Amino acid sequence: MLSNLIWMFVLLCCSVADENSIRDADIFPSSPAIERGSSLELSCVLRKNYMHQRNASHIIWKLNDTLIAPENYIIVNETVSNITIHNFSYSTAYVNCFMKHLDKELPLAHTEVKSGFRPDIPENISCIYFYDVNLTCTWNAGRETSFTTKYTLYRNLMHYPYSVTPCQNATESCSFLPPSNAYSNDFCFQVKAKNVLGESSTDCIPIPLQKIEKFAPPEILSVKKIPGIKQLLTVTWKMPEKIIPLKLIICQVQYRNLYSNFTEFVNVSLNSKKPIGSCNLTGLWDSTDYSVAIRCINNESAFWSEWSGEKNGSTEEKAPSGKVDLWRVIESSHSSRNRSVHLMWKPLKSFPPSGRILGYKIQYFPEKKTSARKRTNNSTEKKITLLLNEEAHIISVTAYNSAGESPEAILRIPSIDEKSSQVIETVMASTTNEEVVVEWITSEPETTKYVVEWYEELEMDPFGRSWQYVSNSTKWKNNKKNFKPFVCYNISVYPLYGRNVAAPSYTQIYVQEKKPSEGPVADTGILGKNEVTIKWNEISKAKRNGFITNYTIFYKSEDGKELNETVNSDVLQYRLKSLQANTQYTVQIMASNRAGGTIGDQKTFKTLKFDKEDFFFIAIPVGISVLCLIGLWITCVLKKHAFKKVCWPDIPNPEESLAVEWPLAMNNSFLKRVSSQTKTVNFEDISVLEYCFPEESQEGSLLINYENHVSECTDINTKDITNGDEKILCNEENEVAKCFSPSMPYILAEQFTRSQVHSALIPAKEVQPIEMVANDLCGSQQNPVKNEENDDEEVLKLEDFSDKALFNPYLKNSVKTREFLVSESLPEHSTDEHKSQSSVLSTFQPDVPGQSYITLDMFRLAKAQ
Repeated sequence: MLSNLIWMFVLLCCSVADENSIRDADIFPSSPAIERGSSLELSCVLRKNYMHQRNASHIIWKLNDTLIAPENYIIVNETVSNITIHNFSYSTAYVNCFMKHLDKELPLAHTEVKSGFRPDIPENISCIYFYDVNLTCTWNAGRETSFTTKYTLYRNLMHYPYSVTPCQNATESCSFLPPSNAYSNDFCFQVKAKNVLGESSTDCIPIPLQKIEKFAPPEILSVKKIPGIKQLLTVTWKMPEKIIPLKLIICQVQYRNLYSNFTEFVNVSLNSKKPIGSCNLTGLWDSTDYSVAIRCINNESAFWSEWSGEKNGSTEEKAPSGKVDLWRVIESSHSSRNRSVHLMWKPLKSFPPSGRILGYKIQYFPEKKTSARKRTNNSTEKKITLLLNEEAHIISVTAYNSAGESPEAILRIPSIDEKSSQVIETVMASTTNEEVVVEWITSEPETTKYVVEWYEELEMDPFGRSWQYVSNSTKWKNNKKNFKPFVCYNISVYPLYGRNVAAPSYTQIYVQEKKPSEGPVADTGILGKNEVTIKWNEISKAKRNGFITNYTIFYKSEDGKELNETVNSDVLQYRLKSLQANTQYTVQIMASNRAGGTIGDQKTFKTLKFDKEDFFFIAIPVGISVLCLIGLWITCVLKKHAFKKVCWPDIPNPEESLAVEWPLAMNNSFLKRVSSQTKTVNFEDISVLEYCFPEESQEGSLLINYENHVSECTDINTKDITNGDEKILCNEENEVAKCFSPSMPYILAEQFTRSQVHSALIPAKEVQPIEMVANDLCGSQQNPVKNEENDDEEVLKLEDFSDKALFNPYLKNSVKTREFLVSESLPEHSTDEHKSQSSVLSTFQPDVPGQSYITLDMFRLAKAQ
């Protein structure tokens, strides 16, 4: 173990030797401290082991990395280079020496240089002696030396060659503690200061300890009033224990009342042997609180003790000397004749004050009942609410304390029905940089007393109002700091006549304004084609932030230019005109005050396509047309039969005609029976009217009216038969027109209407379609139809007319298909018999819809001789 320690020590020594051998040079002196402003001299010494080809002439110097001019170098020999720096002013600097070789700077050595000052002689030595506690001295050291300076305080006996143990410190004060602070008047004090550059010392200054003694502050025991003695307080205090004995002590009593900043002093002399001191303070105010503090001093010393802690006391009270400042707010009740009267007051700031108020007494009674007992309420607060009836009342308020009551403050509350005259004509409110100014004009100059009342407009609490009495002036001022910014205040001025309050005048004011917190919300009223009514509500009072001066309506159409209209603050709707019809618009309202404007939310509306006038002009023609139609309908109802005859004549029903009653079925038996009765039928007596009209005009075919033209057609037929040689062609328009006028809806054979059938049809041997018969008839229309076959019957029967026949709207019961029966041979009638032409009838069944009668527009007409 020991051998290991030895080897470690050897290695450490070797490493130190190697480190020293590595260094190539040294700077002398190392880390020098010089006086600032003096010259600095340094030497750089090369070691022996340095290379011979390099010597001191290759050494260069730098100060804080700044090359020092070569003219300041001094080459002593090959190994020593000196440098001199004049007027060294750095507090701390670094100096380096380098070896310059082949344009390289090789560091050799460096050192730190500090500069400062010698310590100045300390001045103004001052000592304070706390008896049997400590002795502390302080002094002024002078300028800063930049070096650590030690101070030594010596306390020497003036008449003896030795001194007491000194006190050392690095600061400018030093204290002697017991037992080194024994009391003696033979000491002198000396201070010595020392640093690396030198030292300085003061003379020994004699200082008697009794002249530098300082007490601890006394302790106040009490501040009391003496019962029955006004304007007096007795102060008692305790002296500190550690003071120089047998000395005269002076104590100073400071007192001040709490209602003013005025302070007074009283000096009291005491013997140091007395531990308790006291004094009486006289000439004080009644009912006033005072604050008392005390300090003491040795009559030979220069130092007062610190002030003791303050203690308060109050003088004897007296009854309050001034009236309270009384006001009221009358709140009417709508439910009964009673009303609430809110009383509020504040004590007058009398100087000096009357004392501590214990409470307030409120008395009231009806004015007309002076003998009535007064009602009394007590309150410790400065407000109360009374419920009074409709009569006038007298109210008084007094403040009281332990010594008595104040004078009464009286107000008269008028009756409900009482009306007071308006004395104040105008009230004007304005602001200056620091004040709110209210002025008013009165119609009765003899009025000299007023009450100015002000409160926030949104204040609902009657006790939140402020008021102030004004005498002999019609102008009132108050500091702006008593008003909130951006809030509207109501200001009222009431004239006073003794205890009567007259009718007030009102005004409003904003001490400071800013633009409204929100804008009005637009709404549309009556919409029109080219105009619209825009409505909006007032902004809530809490968000106006000033008096609204005007409203601006901004509106624009789609892709149009924005327009605006400005109206006064009392206008809450406006009619925009000259708008485009059937167009969408957006509108916004901006409310403005003196500080600026705020725009409300956007509202969209669309104008109408038509307005009332347009509907009026449309309704008039429509109404007239409706009236005309109603008149026409009434006329049609009244003249129904006349119009029916002209436009819709009655169509006779063949079922109800006088013609022969047809059987339900036209069969051969029926025809044979008819043939047997008539024996023979002359074919020449029957003519078939052929349908020669074009198919395109079937709907307009002419029908022969039986009632009007049957006789005419009978005559024509008779004549044609007489002249048997003549032939009737289908295109003879003159004869056809006579028998078929537009007023002839149909024709029945005259033989069946005026007389019984004189001839009967022979039973049909063959049934042919109407198309075949028509074709045969049309093919033979150039020659008279003559059939000289035997007397057998020939019947033409209509079968299918669905393709050719068209439905006639006037013949609702007609059928579209009919059968036409033609006999093969018809015998001729005698010439003396009636030769009227018989129409070829199709078979039908009575009482069957669609087969009630026969129309000629379903088949072609033909004539036969």
